[in-house]
Amino acid sequence: MLPTKAYAALTKTSPLAPFNFNQREVGPDDILIDILYSGICHSDIHQVRDEWGGSIYPMVPGHEIVGRVVKTGSNVSGFKVGELAGVGCFVDSCRTCANCLDHEEQYCLSGLVFTYNGRDKQGNPTYGGYSTQIVVDEKYALHVSEKLSLAGVAPLLCAGITTYSPLKHWKVGKGQQVAVVGLGGLGHMGVKFAAAFGAEVTVLSTSPSKKADAAALGAQHFAVTKNEDEVKALSGRFDFILNTVSAPHDYNQYLGMLRRNGTMVVVGIPPSPQPVAAFSLIGGRHSLAGSMIGGIKETQEMLDYCAAHNIVSDVEIINADYINEAFERIIKSDVKYRFVIDIASLKGN
Repeated sequence: MLPTKAYAALTKTSPLAPFNFNQREVGPDDILIDILYSGICHSDIHQVRDEWGGSIYPMVPGHEIVGRVVKTGSNVSGFKVGELAGVGCFVDSCRTCANCLDHEEQYCLSGLVFTYNGRDKQGNPTYGGYSTQIVVDEKYALHVSEKLSLAGVAPLLCAGITTYSPLKHWKVGKGQQVAVVGLGGLGHMGVKFAAAFGAEVTVLSTSPSKKADAAALGAQHFAVTKNEDEVKALSGRFDFILNTVSAPHDYNQYLGMLRRNGTMVVVGIPPSPQPVAAFSLIGGRHSLAGSMIGGIKETQEMLDYCAAHNIVSDVEIINADYINEAFERIIKSDVKYRFVIDIASLKGN
């Protein structure tokens, strides 16, 4: 077994604290990654605090992982020692269902194994990236370019692919009017990608103070959704809306901003169901859809696109002993736009 340092939640009410555990040995198909950076996702907070139910303790969160390969199994052919590698939201799947065979493992019908707060196929709990190392099957690891800031790459493994995937699936591009609802960890990546794809981008926010940031990220327009006049002016404007907000809010307000045949895709996860009026859909043949991360193939495509176009997340790098303060700041939306843990600070403990 491989002794590993980490930060973990022991219960849903306890702060995260130093925690030691043993990683499994490297198997024939595995790689061992020495973790360099791990992003903090809002879903880490939800799961640490058991807000979605079913949390497993002790819990080592983290599914935005970038590091360097330090050991490979005897069957490994895709990675070499010394290369950079990333790990996203899952580390295994059934590999045989229709979705897995279509490279859409994130929608595995019978056996998705999450990077943390899950159980592997042997029934053992999985531990994530708030740790010094991780062992993963090479088929569920990603290649990371040496060209980019590694701290900025880490959130691409969740925030990046969560926004890239729906924009690609709904073929967002030149000539389209696109809105991004919310300018946080997800939203700022949605703006970057939509702008890079050539769309005309509007940020919809409750915070007037974010207007300058929206423009800097690539948005051409900005509207405050608490301003009734600004909302009315957007009626029937957008071909596509990417909704990244995880707080309770009115879906109907945004559906009314869609053009005929327009689509709003939800990637944020509010804590309770949000009502949708039938008239918000049928009046313009509008569509309301959802999307969840991406498969391994598409995630690699996204990482390669980012390397080619110099796209990374905007991050604030922290030491491991600041994780609990970072959680509280995320809840207050007090970060631009993703916290990333420098794992070197954990290795030194």
